[in-house]
Amino acid sequence: MTKPTVILGAGFAGLFTALHLCHKNYGSPVVLIDKAERFIFKPLLYELLSTEMTIDQVSPLYEELLSRCIVTYVQDQVTEIDLQQSEVKLKSGLSYSYNNLVLSLGSKANYFKIDGAAENALTFRTSDDVIHLKQHLRSCLQCASQTTDDVRRQAMLTIGVIGAGPAGIEIALTLADLLPQWYKKLGGDTEEIKIVIINRSPEILKGDINFHAKKTIKKALDRRINLEIISQAAVKRVAADGLEYLQDNQLRKLKCGTMVWTAGNTLNPLIAQLAINEQFRDRRGRLKVEPTLQLPSYPEVFAAGDCACLDPNLPATAQVAYQQGKAIAHNLVALSKGQPLVPASIHLRGTLMKLGLGEASANMFDRFTVAGQLGHLIREGTYLELLPNSVHNFKATTQWLTDELFSHHLKVAK
Repeated sequence: MTKPTVILGAGFAGLFTALHLCHKNYGSPVVLIDKAERFIFKPLLYELLSTEMTIDQVSPLYEELLSRCIVTYVQDQVTEIDLQQSEVKLKSGLSYSYNNLVLSLGSKANYFKIDGAAENALTFRTSDDVIHLKQHLRSCLQCASQTTDDVRRQAMLTIGVIGAGPAGIEIALTLADLLPQWYKKLGGDTEEIKIVIINRSPEILKGDINFHAKKTIKKALDRRINLEIISQAAVKRVAADGLEYLQDNQLRKLKCGTMVWTAGNTLNPLIAQLAINEQFRDRRGRLKVEPTLQLPSYPEVFAAGDCACLDPNLPATAQVAYQQGKAIAHNLVALSKGQPLVPASIHLRGTLMKLGLGEASANMFDRFTVAGQLGHLIREGTYLELLPNSVHNFKATTQWLTDELFSHHLKVAK
C-alpha cells in the first residue's frame, strides 16, 4: 500500500496544499489532519463578530470544502511527530506513516507568563472565540443596562485590549463601532462605553508590516471618542475584574469586564519539540526551510505558515500562507514525477486592515494607501477572492471590483 502525503494543520497553508494537490490530480493519497471541524479565515473573524458575514462564509466546514477532493480529512489532534520514523501519532490512538509530510500547524497565543492572562483574557483566533466573545459582551451590556451601581456599570462597559499590533487595533476599532449599536438597543448611554488599548511600545504597530500606514490608522483611532490608547504600559496581571499594568514605574489598575488578548503568538509546541538541529531554526524557533520549502535534513518534509522561516521579512499573513501552500503542492507533484522542484515565489499584493465597521486601510504594493469605505471594499474583495468556497454574487462583484481597482491604481502609480 502506498504511503500517503500527510498534511498537519488545515489553516491556509495546509488546506490550500490539499486543494491544489486535488486540482493537479496528484497521484498519491493525501491525508489532512486538524483538530477543528471548520476552516478558520482569521482576517474575516471581525465580520463574523459584527454579523457582516455568516459563519459559513468565514468558517466553512472542511467536509464541504473537501467534498469534491480525494482527500481524507481526519479531525483529530496530533500528539507526536517522528521525523526519523516518518510517522505521526494522534490523540485518538491513530498513527500515520507518510511518504511526504507537510507541517502547517500554525501558532499559539503567547501570554509571556503573565499572571492570570491565560485564565481571564479572551482570545480572538477562531470562530468559537468569536461566539464566546459575543456572548460575553452582550451579557456585560445587559448587566450594565440594568445596574444602578455607577462603578460596576463603568467596569462592565470598559473593554481592555492588550496589544497594539494589527489584531489589537482591528478588534478595538470594530468594538468601538459595534458596542454602541448594541448598547443603544438596550436603552443604555453609549457614551459610557470605553475601549482601552494597552500597548507596551511607545507607538502602535511597531515592527509590523502595516507600520507604513500608521498615520491613516492613527486617524481612524483618533476619530473614535470612546477609544483610548495607553502606551508604554506593561501588563503585569490579568484578573477577572480587570488588569494591572506598569507605566512610568507605577503599578496601575484598569477595571474592566472584558479583556481581549492580542499581544503575540508563540510557536506550536509540536514544532518546538521536533528533533531539529538549532542551526536550522530562527531565533523564534521556526524551521528554516529551503527555497523549495523543504526541511534541509528531511527533503521529504515541507513546512509553511507560522511553522516556517523562508524569508524573515515575510509577514505571517493569509496571502503568504496561501502562496506557500500552492508552491508546496506544485513541488509535491514534481517530486512524484521525478521532475525538478522550484523555489517558492511569494508576491505581496499589499496590506489590509479593518478600521471599524465598513472602513479599512488597503495599502497597494507599498505604493499608496486607500482608506475608508473604498479601502473596505478592496479588503473584503481581496479576502473573498481567497476564500476556498463560493460566496455567490457578492464574491463575484467584489472580485471584479478588486481587480479593476488594483489594475487602475497600478497604472496610475507607474
